[in-house]
Amino acid sequence: MTTLYNDTDPYVARWLRNLIAAGHINAGDVNEQSIADLTPDDLTGITRFHAFAGIAGWDYALRLAGWPDDLPVWTGSCPCQPFSVATRSGRGTTDARHLWPAWFRLIRQCRPQFVFGEQVPGAIGHGWLDGVCADLEAEGYTCGAAVLPACSVGAPHPTSVAKTVKDKIVESIDRVNGNSPAAWSLDSTKIVV
Repeated sequence: MTTLYNDTDPYVARWLRNLIAAGHINAGDVNEQSIADLTPDDLTGITRFHAFAGIAGWDYALRLAGWPDDLPVWTGSCPCQPFSVATRSGRGTTDARHLWPAWFRLIRQCRPQFVFGEQVPGAIGHGWLDGVCADLEAEGYTCGAAVLPACSVGAPHPTSVAKTVKDKIVESIDRVNGNSPAAWSLDSTKIVV
């Protein structure tokens, strides 16, 4: 398994390298380029790609969920500033920080089997989720989403994020279900925790 973490923040990149060195997340490389500058060649041979990696929450979550190491997956948490009510300066899909189009370009070109993402619920009102699903469905992916309050996973507050899951090859779902802990299951439209 080859993992690539991508984040442009130098502090976050150092943090990721420290988490890797400590064995808290999967070993891999940290790439500090903008997602807009990545090419399919940069992702050749990558099994797990974590776009907008932050402090590797997706890699850690996959580990906790029992996602098989040999099952390729892409994850990404696109910047929320264009859609968040906390950043009143956000301009939705016209905001330069709206990086879904750059990530989708790579998804379309590389065609990963599974893609997980998340975004603040405010993005739904800006049409973000509709656009993401339309883009992916045009490429043959199946999409689903759920707005989950943070307290649903044990956080002491109700802040929500919109979780999305997409799959390309439906036959692989049986493999995931067969290799997954009984605590969760995956079907073609949703994650059930």
